[in-house]
Amino acid sequence: MTRKTPPPALSLSVQYAAKPDDVPARAQFRRWVKAALRQDAEIALRIVDEEEGRALNRDYRGKDYATNVLTFVYDDEFPGAQLPLAGDIVLCAPVVAREAVQQEKPIEAHYAHLTVHGVLHLQGYDHESDEQARQMEALEIQIVTKLGYSDPYQADSYREETKDI
Repeated sequence: MTRKTPPPALSLSVQYAAKPDDVPARAQFRRWVKAALRQDAEIALRIVDEEEGRALNRDYRGKDYATNVLTFVYDDEFPGAQLPLAGDIVLCAPVVAREAVQQEKPIEAHYAHLTVHGVLHLQGYDHESDEQARQMEALEIQIVTKLGYSDPYQADSYREETKDI
């Protein structure tokens, strides 16, 4: 009899600094985070308005505009310690909504994709090189389609927009 590995432990705090009507519920975010998670984690997921999103992007990345998703990993705090993954994911509600309309996709699907994208960043995935981007996108597609949504990279224009994330 083989033992199944238990799913990763998750402590998730969802914070709504901005709450338009079309922002998903905490349960949805939890489902999406769990689908992408491969290790124990403590994550704060914050939904922000354009002003806060722009300030965070400017202060931490030196880019003076709001972006759809930002991730902050707290792995340098205690070098060598065997602690769960810890970090923040910030989703800018107005940017997510605008992109969903521009890309003609359901806003829920776009939130699901960007949440998965952020969780993968927290776990060390990146898209700085073409090879990294191919690997990360393949994993995103696998997770998002398993959740019941369409391939988020079907539109070529979307692939170019996420290069800057």
